[in-house]
Amino acid sequence: MNRIAKTFDQAAAEGRACFVAYLCAGDPDFETSLAACRTVLEAGADILELGVPYSDPLADGMTNQLAAQRALEAGATHQRGLQLVRAIRQFSDAPIVFYTYYNLVFSRGSEAYAREAKEAGVDGLLTLDLPPEEAAEHLAACEAVGMQTVCIVAPTTTSQRLPLITRSATGFIYYVSREGVTGEQSSMAGDLGARTTAIRAHTDLPIVVGFGVSKSEHVADIAKVADGVVVGSALVNCIAANLGRPETIKRALSERMQDLLADNSLAK
Repeated sequence: MNRIAKTFDQAAAEGRACFVAYLCAGDPDFETSLAACRTVLEAGADILELGVPYSDPLADGMTNQLAAQRALEAGATHQRGLQLVRAIRQFSDAPIVFYTYYNLVFSRGSEAYAREAKEAGVDGLLTLDLPPEEAAEHLAACEAVGMQTVCIVAPTTTSQRLPLITRSATGFIYYVSREGVTGEQSSMAGDLGARTTAIRAHTDLPIVVGFGVSKSEHVADIAKVADGVVVGSALVNCIAANLGRPETIKRALSERMQDLLADNSLAK
């Protein structure tokens, strides 16, 4: 069984949802990024979702766009991203998912990209802008090396298209809780239960919910209906607010994780 499946199974056995922490790889520099990854994992993240820095992150709001820009300006590259994963593997066996865009995959070729990521220690690929209708080559390349695939379902996804999307995933399904881009929100959509139920009719894979999650109440509400909760901008903002102060970044991330996981918020 792969690391992703094991992690969701363990969480389910403990009667809770998984916490998926998103950070941009290399933000604001390699060493600070590595320390940030270690901090969120030690603070309770079950799965680490690493955004691969990209110049045109279409699905990301301003917080994550600026994180990608900082990483690129600090010299982030494909190889540096893989180096970061290898460094994380020195202290953690938690699942790592690359949150990436197809231009980055296509430029290397799906076979090379999946193989290199797998060898470095990546467990899954979430390729934001690759529709399943055009993903056959990419999915085959991932299957060949045992790389799990993560697919996105949006509030606008039709019931007719759901089976096509869910068939393309092998790791988990990522339900985007609202239309638009990433970013902290004050409230969550009120139909998450109905949406996740509709997705479960087409797959046995775990379902995680993200986009806009910024409070422990959000985490608790999602945990009741999903198998995992994704928090990104709320963590990335801890870095953005403390640039140049690595120790303060670690403290801010740790405190934010404590806030998000307060009151047993992941409990089913």
